Amino acid sequence: MSDFVMTYRVELILLHVMGAVVWVGGMIAMRFAAHYAFLDIATPMERLPILSHALKRLFYIVLPFVIVLLATGGILTVGYGMKHTDFYYLAHIKETIWTVMFLNLMAMMVRRSKADKAMEAGDYKKAGALLGPIGKVMVPVNIVLGITAIAVGALLRVNL
Repeated sequence: MSDFVMTYRVELILLHVMGAVVWVGGMIAMRFAAHYAFLDIATPMERLPILSHALKRLFYIVLPFVIVLLATGGILTVGYGMKHTDFYYLAHIKETIWTVMFLNLMAMMVRRSKADKAMEAGDYKKAGALLGPIGKVMVPVNIVLGITAIAVGALLRVNL
């Protein structure tokens, strides 16, 4: 694995960074640009389906990048022999952060899907209750965690 990582380290790091940029950047764009645009749509019956559709598209865009990010992170950790360095704890911190973010992403996807079902049944109050925490809490949490993981990754990379 070490030879593979040394041969393809630039490509692996590029894919890894791209995964982080698309995931975290997509959430930042949704939260600080699209979110406020959605608030201009007058009624929940008009706003919620559009918001749900936008989240669905975001999730479909970021999910492959999340998988690439997690895969390249594991490959780089093993390939660089992190276990035998003084900085192994940083790799564990990153892995933990990205895992929490992934679980949060899965929870957001489930909430969005349930909101769609509630809208199909005409229950826009329930749909709003399901979608609200995504933009107000879950996405901001993932943004903070993602920026933290990127900072830890930069610190880790500088020390390798």
